[in-house]
Amino acid sequence: MPPFVSRIVLAEGWTRRALAVAAGAVGALAMPPFGFWPALAVSLATAVWLLDGATAASRFGRLHAAAALGWLWGFGYFVGGLWWLGAAFLVEPDIFAWLLPFGVLGLPAVLAVFPALGFAVARSVWSPGAWRVAALAFGLGGSEWLRGHVATGFPWNAPGMALGQNLWLMQGASLVGLFGLTLLAILIFAAPATLATGETAAGRYGPTALAGLALLALAAFGAARTRTEPGTVAGVSVRIMQPNLTQDQKFRPSAGGAILERYLELSDRATSPDHPGLAGVTHLVWPESAFPFLLHREPSALARIASSLPPKTVLITGAAREGEPAPDGTRRFFNAIQALAGGAIVATYDKAHLVPFGEYVPGFLDGALRAIGLRQFVHIPGGFSAGDRKLAFRVPGLPPVAGSVCYEAIFPDETMPEGPRPGLIMNVTNDGWFGNTPGPRQHLAQARMRSVERGLPMVRAANTGISAVIDPYGRVLASLPVGQEGVLDSGLPQALPGTIYDGRGNAILASLYTLCLVAAAYGRRKRD
Repeated sequence: MPPFVSRIVLAEGWTRRALAVAAGAVGALAMPPFGFWPALAVSLATAVWLLDGATAASRFGRLHAAAALGWLWGFGYFVGGLWWLGAAFLVEPDIFAWLLPFGVLGLPAVLAVFPALGFAVARSVWSPGAWRVAALAFGLGGSEWLRGHVATGFPWNAPGMALGQNLWLMQGASLVGLFGLTLLAILIFAAPATLATGETAAGRYGPTALAGLALLALAAFGAARTRTEPGTVAGVSVRIMQPNLTQDQKFRPSAGGAILERYLELSDRATSPDHPGLAGVTHLVWPESAFPFLLHREPSALARIASSLPPKTVLITGAAREGEPAPDGTRRFFNAIQALAGGAIVATYDKAHLVPFGEYVPGFLDGALRAIGLRQFVHIPGGFSAGDRKLAFRVPGLPPVAGSVCYEAIFPDETMPEGPRPGLIMNVTNDGWFGNTPGPRQHLAQARMRSVERGLPMVRAANTGISAVIDPYGRVLASLPVGQEGVLDSGLPQALPGTIYDGRGNAILASLYTLCLVAAAYGRRKRD
């Protein structure tokens, strides 16, 4: 064992804690926008060596030591990857700035509970040999699945995103989805730990060789899958409008009329001789919560839109709307996507998965937070209500649409609506809360994964960027960068047939977890 590895394994006290936090933070460099793969290998190999040193006289002591390591590793990973969330607290600094440390450090502290659990589970089936890589994959991979589902879920920056930034490697998501790629990423990038600790040549070099072969196999599959480019849907010409409004403008009711006029002027902007304006555009897309007013309650705004758009152009826009009151008479508001044709709203999709504390305050905390003068970030009385269920969004001139508002694009299991298979994902978002930070880049990267998993193109309109048209292989065909106003013209790529993940993804994922558990248990039994 090399001396530096021995020092990591035998580290104690604050040195051990600092190594765990630093290893997690280094792993965040594998996430967008950096995408530096070796960082995750350094991070996970160090985690393996630290877990080797998680010894104690009792089984409970070993699990407790492993959980403490996992929490410290996770804290470093999430602070390193999610520090940009603090920008949202500076949009209204007079109200929220004092909470910035809680947002930047508090959320990572909570999320770190999941890798703490994962490390403890891994240590329960740990063995000194190469099989402990499978133990880490089972424990940490399982805790990542839990992070994506428990308490509404938050699967942001799952380790699988290290593979999800390369066109060829990300195609594996069409087989196993994000959580399957996460399991593979842990196996692949933790394998080099054995180079320094293997007792035999096979134990030393075998896992890394297998990891290299797995990467080659993923790349070969991806290269074969992306050899062709899908055609475009006949008769559909899409224009995305990115206004690049600051948050203080976007939520100021007195600016409503000026904002609408800006949208209409920008939407009709000429970009080339082939695109002189809205002529020929069949579907115009505006971003999330486009107006500081309820569009369906403003007949003058509807009339103004109708008079400005060509007769055959359908507008698809984010918009807050008021629905029917709740049974107790409480007013209900929804974060929606609405389609307008001929000055009338002809289709509506209500966001089903809301952002905790951003769009609503969980009921058990609502009274306590309001008592100290706090509310959710969005200015809606009582917060938004969730849509009853995820239904296909029927837009004139388009195949069935899978509606997706902002945060919904990060959830692999929530892409598909009920009913017939959709022909595209329509994602409207407002990442202006987070400025020119890694946040908007990470959000786009995760949205691309939804296209690969389901074989569906995506049309994505973002207030401040990144707006994009994405094909069903995850290729960004056209985009507008963060902080730029403009319009984007594109055809609509055709959807692919249903993917393997579509039909059997959960069964394959369960099989992969089982294989990792069996391998880890075999290694442990072999040592006993």
